[in-house]
Amino acid sequence: MSIFVNHTSRVIVQGMTGAEGSRHTKRMRAAGTTVVGGVNPRKVGSTVDGLPVFGSVAAAVDATGADTTVSFVPPAFTRDAVIEAIDAGIGLAVVITEGVPVHDTTAFWAHAVAAGGRTRIIGPNCPGLISPGACNVGIIPADITGPGRIGLVSKSGTLTYQLMHELRAFGFSTCVGIGGDPVIGTTHIDCLEEFDKDPDTDVIVMIGEIGGDAEERAAAHIRERCTKPVVAYIAGCTAPEGRTMGHAGAIVSGSSGTAAAKKEALEAAGVAVGRTPTETAALVRIRLG
Repeated sequence: MSIFVNHTSRVIVQGMTGAEGSRHTKRMRAAGTTVVGGVNPRKVGSTVDGLPVFGSVAAAVDATGADTTVSFVPPAFTRDAVIEAIDAGIGLAVVITEGVPVHDTTAFWAHAVAAGGRTRIIGPNCPGLISPGACNVGIIPADITGPGRIGLVSKSGTLTYQLMHELRAFGFSTCVGIGGDPVIGTTHIDCLEEFDKDPDTDVIVMIGEIGGDAEERAAAHIRERCTKPVVAYIAGCTAPEGRTMGHAGAIVSGSSGTAAAKKEALEAAGVAVGRTPTETAALVRIRLG
């Protein structure tokens, strides 16, 4: 079992004909992902490594039965690309693109809600997600770890990779990089809910960072609803106040959004919080027995 993607997922790539799209399409296919085509209205009828290029997401869905899309299109075109995927009835839209204006993200998120929430959005500015050995959608390296019983949700791409490496001996059910922008589609809480329902996930790892209140809200959810052990790490504890650190959402204003406040809220909810990624991995090993 896994969450959001598995061996039956059928993936299309918006922007497959570009440099990044074509490179990561090869990587995803090498990892066992069933990629069934790409989308570029200017290159309809062409192929990339034997995969057909369609003029629209709707045409790709009709021809291939795709249920997942991953977008590598430039920021200026991302809003339209995601809205097109929503209108085509795609169940999962993974938005890798960095630098998408918050206004555009808000617009395609509102469009998804107005369409009845039939499309789950992950990202933007995220590494995607992987169910090791079954499906890899995005840019997460597939050879870090194998399948196992840890679920991972993270704002940070590089810390996702580090925790996957630190816990590679145990393996993961699914690793989800949700992105660190101020507005994102799928949240920590969404992933916590799904991991808690997944019979093959025993321990959940949550990686947060300074800025905003997402981790505090996740702590409240864990305290009230989560039945499985959760281990967390909060990045950015040494970041200077008022300075954006890497992600657009990782900014602290006064006492709001600090690593200390997030750590305190999580520990009050019964979550073990590591001071470093390595210590976090050690806490997970303890809970796995």
